[in-house]
Formats: sequence, structure tokens, C-alpha cells
Amino acid sequence: MTNAVIFPIAIPLTTAVILIFCVQSWKAQKAVSVVSASLLIAASLWLVRLVHHEGVQKLDVGNWPAPFGITLVSDMLSALLVLTTSVIALACLLYSFFTIGAKQASMYYYVFFQFLIVGVNGAFTTGDIFNLFVFYEVMLMSSYALLVHGGTKIQLQETMKYMVINVFSSALFVIAVGYLYAVTGTLNMAHLAVRIPQMENTAVLTVISLLFLIVFALKGALFPFYVWMPGAYAAPPAAVLALFGGLLTKVGVYSILRTFSLLFRQDIGYTHTILAWLAVATVVFGVIGAVAYRDMRQIAIYNIVAAVGVMAFGISLMTEESMEGTIFYLLQDMVMKTALFFIVGAIAYVAGTNQLGRFSGLLGSYPLLGWAVLISALALAGIPPFSGFIGKALIIRAAFEQGQLAFPLIVLLSSLLVLYSVMKIFIQSCWGEARGCEQKRIAPLYVPIVALLSLAVLYGIGAEFVRPYIAQAAATLADPSVYIESVLKE
Repeated sequence: MTNAVIFPIAIPLTTAVILIFCVQSWKAQKAVSVVSASLLIAASLWLVRLVHHEGVQKLDVGNWPAPFGITLVSDMLSALLVLTTSVIALACLLYSFFTIGAKQASMYYYVFFQFLIVGVNGAFTTGDIFNLFVFYEVMLMSSYALLVHGGTKIQLQETMKYMVINVFSSALFVIAVGYLYAVTGTLNMAHLAVRIPQMENTAVLTVISLLFLIVFALKGALFPFYVWMPGAYAAPPAAVLALFGGLLTKVGVYSILRTFSLLFRQDIGYTHTILAWLAVATVVFGVIGAVAYRDMRQIAIYNIVAAVGVMAFGISLMTEESMEGTIFYLLQDMVMKTALFFIVGAIAYVAGTNQLGRFSGLLGSYPLLGWAVLISALALAGIPPFSGFIGKALIIRAAFEQGQLAFPLIVLLSSLLVLYSVMKIFIQSCWGEARGCEQKRIAPLYVPIVALLSLAVLYGIGAEFVRPYIAQAAATLADPSVYIESVLKE
């Protein structure tokens, strides 16, 4: 049933079109959005099951066989990311229903929300590197609209910066794709994986791979290309920030993971060493920012940067164990970063500020919110048995097995600083005398927060249940022939 591959793209795309005609009815938008998100989760679960039992799924659009036509491909990595995206989309919708008013909803908020999901799921699913660019653009154009939604001065200012950076990176993406096609004569990723090892001029391919690394580093917020993110992500409403924090940078990480495991393997000693240095620098600067700031949003944003560095370091090791750890960590980070931004948004809503020190004593009035901060701190730092522990442990063990010492120790130390940065929010906002917090109704916000935190806890406790799926995804990355044969077979 290869048609299952199209559903994660078709469902939000159809929903976006329907919502265009419902913008004047807030209730209709909410109902359509929830039904769509529920269908998307069901379709994603079906796809995961299908890939697990039957192997890599592909769909040749228009019945043009690969590599001549557009091919959509779902291996286990793609299917798991689509499922996680679907869960995050539903959680962000529930959070939006309480925090995004009818006026903003009538300005096509939920339409752009659905188009963003189209872009993200499309990027995870495409088997063609040019269409990866196309889905990036769908995602980015939707993010421009969501970032500026509300029209405040800071949103307009940061959207302009965000657009300039992404227009540059998109232009570089097209240039890199053009050079790759000129050298190889194909853009289908499976076909590229066959052609690239046959090329004699590996120096040109190494330069092209570094161009792609710059593009994906800009999208994924690797050092030194993350500088756009702290300002841009601090501007939008909490629901939009949670959506961005959970999904957008992860598309960049996925692109590095896919291309540097499937395509650019011709000079691993050079390209992946550069990736390792960039990854560790990203971890260092991420935790420095998280520790230095007293603004809760900035603390959470710099935690994204640090996590991206950990994942990039796992990719650079290029072993099956490191890939497994990276996937473990990637999935949990998508869920936990979304939950963290939900929590920070809820605290700012009752306190009226994001600045620590201006309020305290949340545990007295909002005990569930206070303990949610503690759980998120433990999970993000990778404290056993929470979900962050397993991915980091596999990555660090893989690094030690390769004889590395300094880099994995830096990654390990970063966990303590991540813990400190989020515990700073817990101690300064939740303990002490109650001051600076208003009594407000936030019960609807607890639903997505508790749901995602529960999922993260279960992900850690039930690691043995999910590990066969993640191991299958890692095995496909470690042995690209599985992906190649599934796509190019008649």
C-alpha cells in the first residue's frame, strides 16, 4: 500500500485548502483542525507499522519510475519523524485554541499552520533533493507568515532578518543543487547514492557537500550560523514558538543526517570531522547562552542550539550506534522542546513577563506548572530514566569506542549545564514567596503540556518497546543499500 506515503502530505494540504473557506468561523477552524490532526496521527501510525513489517515504502508520483520522476520515500526514520510531527501538530493546535484569539485565527493562522506541516512532512518524505528544496520553501513561507502574525514591531523587525537569512540560504541551496546535478546528472537521492561513489573527481563532490552543510547548518542552527535564531524565535506567540522549536531546526538536522549518511560518504575523514567540530562548538555556545540569560524564552532557545549540536555530533561519528542514539535523541528533543516552550509560555502568561527574578512562588498557585518545569529539566538534561538519557548515552559510548575523549566529555558536561539552566527557571520562578503572579485560568494549557511530558516519560521508560523501530531506522542509515534498492527497484 504505497499510497500511505502521500497521506502525511495530503492530509494537511487538503485541510489548509478547506480552512481557507472557514476563516470567518473560529469554531469551524478548530473542529476541522482537530479532525485533521487526529487523522494525520492515525495515518502516521499506519505508515510506521507498514514500514516496520514491509520495509521501505515509496510512491512514484504520476507513475514515473525513479529516478526519472518525483519519488516520495518513507523509511523508518522518515515515518518516525512524520509521526512525531503529527503529535506535535495536535499539541500545538490545542495550545493555540487557548492562546490565539478569534481575530488572529481569522487572519489565516490555521491555514499557514497546516501549510507549515505540509512543508515539514514533505521534507521528511521526499526522495528527491530538489523537492527537498521545494518543501523547505513551503515550510519557510508558512513560517514567515506565522512569525509576523500579530503584527507587533518586534515581530516585523525579526521577520525581516529571518527572511533575509533564509533567502540567502535558499539561494545557496539552489546553487548547491545545480552543481550536484551538473556533476552527477541526477537529483534522485537513491540514484545519487549510486552515482557519487562512481565519480573520480571527489574533490568537487567534497566542495558540494560543504555547500550543502552550510545550507543545512543555517536551517538547523549549527555554529556559527545559529545567530539568527535567538531574536527570531523570541518574537512570535508561545504557540508558534513551540511549533518552531519542535520542528523547524529538526528539518535541518534531518537533512544533514540523510545526506551525509546516504550521499556524501566519499571523504568522511574530512567532511565529518568538520561536522564534529561545528557540532561541539554549537554545544558549547548553546549551553553558554542557556546559562547566561535570565529570560526564560532565551534559555529555552539556547537549549535548542545545544541539542542541535549533540545531534550533529552523533551524525559525525557515522556508526550504527551513534545513528541510533541520534534518532533517539532527535525524537525526544522534538517533543521536549515543544513542551518546554508550552511551559515557558504558560508561566509568562500568569507572570506577565519572561524575566526571572520579577516573580516567584508559582508552586503555591500553580503546582502542576511548577512540577512540569522540574520534569522538563530532568528530561532535557538526560537524567535516567527520562528519554534524553538513552540517546546521549549511545552517542557518547559510540564516541568513546572510536577512541575520542574530549568531544564526548564536552557533550557530557553540557548535560549538567542544560540541567542547571532549566533548574534556574524552576528555582527562581517556582520557589519562594508568591509574588508577581496573577490568578488566571490556565487549565486548557495543561492538556498539551501534560500529554507531551507523559509521552516523553513513557518514551524513556518504554525504550525497549520503541528501540526495534529506531534500530531499524539506524540500520537503514548505516547500510544505504537498503534505501537504494527499495527506491530504484521496478
